[in-house]
Amino acid sequence: MTTVTETPATGTGTETGTGTAEATGLLMGAVRAGRTAEVVSLLDGMTDAERRACFPGLKAVRQELRAARWSAESRLAHPALHAAGAACQTGAAAVASWLAAVDMRWSQASPAVLLHVLGDRDPGWLADVVHRLARRPAGSNVSYELMAGLVRLSGCPVPTTEAYVQGWLDHVGGAWQRGGTVCDRLRRDPHVSELVAALFRTEGVGARLGWLSGDGPDGWTGALARLTSGGTLDRRTMVDACVARLLRGGTPAELRVFLRLLHDLALTREEERLRTADWTALASDAVPAVASHAQSVLGALALAGELAPRRLAEVTDAVLFRSERKLVRAQLVLLGKVLTRDPAAADALLPAAAQAFGHEDSDVQERALKLVERHLRKVTDEVVREELAGAAEQLVPALRARAVRTLGATPPDSRAFAHEEVLPAVPERARLAPAPDSALEVAEEISALLASGGDVSAFERALDGLVRHAHRDREALLEALEPVVARRWWAERELRPGHPSDQFFARHPELFDGSRALDLLLATLHGKVSTDTLHRMVQDGVPDSGCVHNSLARPFEARMWEVAHRLRTDPPPFLLATPTWGTGLLEPGDLVDRLDAYRRAGTRVAPVDFGQALLRVRRDDRTAAVTSARRAAALGTEQGDRLARLLTGEWTTPSATRRPTATRILMELEEVPELRAEEFPAALRLLGRPASPFSDRWYCGHWRGEIRQHWFAVLPERPELVAARLVRDVSEAAVDDQRGAAAAVLPHLADADGEAGEAVHLCLAYGLGARHAEDRLAAVDALLVLAAR
Repeated sequence: MTTVTETPATGTGTETGTGTAEATGLLMGAVRAGRTAEVVSLLDGMTDAERRACFPGLKAVRQELRAARWSAESRLAHPALHAAGAACQTGAAAVASWLAAVDMRWSQASPAVLLHVLGDRDPGWLADVVHRLARRPAGSNVSYELMAGLVRLSGCPVPTTEAYVQGWLDHVGGAWQRGGTVCDRLRRDPHVSELVAALFRTEGVGARLGWLSGDGPDGWTGALARLTSGGTLDRRTMVDACVARLLRGGTPAELRVFLRLLHDLALTREEERLRTADWTALASDAVPAVASHAQSVLGALALAGELAPRRLAEVTDAVLFRSERKLVRAQLVLLGKVLTRDPAAADALLPAAAQAFGHEDSDVQERALKLVERHLRKVTDEVVREELAGAAEQLVPALRARAVRTLGATPPDSRAFAHEEVLPAVPERARLAPAPDSALEVAEEISALLASGGDVSAFERALDGLVRHAHRDREALLEALEPVVARRWWAERELRPGHPSDQFFARHPELFDGSRALDLLLATLHGKVSTDTLHRMVQDGVPDSGCVHNSLARPFEARMWEVAHRLRTDPPPFLLATPTWGTGLLEPGDLVDRLDAYRRAGTRVAPVDFGQALLRVRRDDRTAAVTSARRAAALGTEQGDRLARLLTGEWTTPSATRRPTATRILMELEEVPELRAEEFPAALRLLGRPASPFSDRWYCGHWRGEIRQHWFAVLPERPELVAARLVRDVSEAAVDDQRGAAAAVLPHLADADGEAGEAVHLCLAYGLGARHAEDRLAAVDALLVLAAR
């Protein structure tokens, strides 16, 4: 790695000290107006001293624009400000920080402009800047063209950091519009050897490389193979690096790319033989696709007589311990071929094959037994025969009885095979972790949820943290959320001409997943949703979709809109309905404590949040419920009295009837009186409304599987009310062969805390008859969990 030091910039101008105020004024005016060309012209005519004198004014402009980062004025000025601030500083660290600043990340000056204003600096200083930029995280949005230009101007060694390598990868792969192939562009690159070597060391680059490669003739892997065969890249280095990358492991998607490159390199038999130890390690521990390739290489070597039987036995011992039946079967087939060609290898290979006698799949056990029986006569060592007979004790009873006749195994003791049904343990409830202590942690958790989703626990924890920190220190929260907000679509006003975020949320109030709900809350915190829109949605609610999911979706949406309204008008110290457990269940004692804290602080109770808390409160522990009811009544508040009545009352079980249609059987539910009570907000009263397959519309926008987990958390102790409205969705797995329909619902049914009834049983039946294996597996798992309960 190149060592870089902080060095001052040197310029060519002479400090005159005259006209500084006038030059500063002209520069500030051009920056505010966004006239980048004029800014560059002014900077070219300044001395170093005049540039340094301008920097305090540029800092002031930057601070001013931060207050309205997404305004038209701010976006207009930022490119010019970006260039001017870089040109008017002398420290390499300060310039690198300015160039990669978060607040100017999405409105930067062009690389050509930045290279122009920095081009007269000392080469050593430029090298320092580029290496500092290259050490930034890959998500910092530092322009590759800028870094590459600085490398060219300074003549320094090329950086091989994650940010630089990923930028180079995208630059070369995305340059199709400039003509030529990937191979041509790589061949012209003076740093191709260093950067290709860095590809194998950079984490996460495989998935990006795979996306850029595709399967066409102009893919990266084919280009690298052609450059290797042509001598541009050293062949031994490429092969060693590729094999080492496969040995290091990773995700299947990432390793698949390097495996494709290994295929394209077309190793010779000698190159494969020299790496026998590597293939053995890959066959033992690599992901299935890589292990399969290593297994095929070793098999070819074995059949060609270039792999000793002892080494093949070692490989077999490792492969037969793997869970992938395809690999195990392939290894047994290979042993059979080798034993046919080389009978003398039986003493070494058959004990290895007998390792499969203990495999969990009886089909694999039978294959191994057939192999041993077929080649047993080739064994010359009596000790090996005894070893095979002893290994047969691992076989299932039917096969062991057969091994008594063929291998001379010990007859099984019938008492040792008493059958016992074993069900999985009942899943333990996972307690929700406390809300994050710092605003930075809240921002990190929300960023993770927006990027890859999460379960109810993660969502509710982040939601509670967002509310708590908005109440505690709104400015600190907004500052922590800056990197998250910078990537959201609603922060870029110009991305949707004529449809600002307020209009979008007003016209599309449905929240089809957790990400849309978080976007609503973040946009509200940043002033992108008007108070009028929030007030109207709280008062009128989301329009009725008329679909069967309407009564499940509206409670979640109503609570999110209510939270957004409170964030704008009166942030509460915390939420009442945040669950105690990951399934959405809320302990009654926790709710009493929260109501008491609200009472003492004089906090106004949000109706939907409190109604949701009542629906989530745990009632199956009657002792805890009665104790909490007394405490709730002692609060002397309306909410305490309602909670006390709920905890001491009884739920009614609605009548559920199976209704056949032309292609499937669905469920019809009667009204649930206690959920239709006027004291519940309108959105929650929908849960008590009757449900019928003949009156509810089935086609709607609620097709995302991620939102369903939030529906189960609305009524965690009453899964029947949710399952009855989702029977049609699950039935599509069996009737319409739809993939994932059962897998998205049945795990939540199995985890639910309430009693399973007709609707849950019907969902399981459809899951067991599903077309796709993952749906059937989800149904079997759910069935076992429910049986264990």
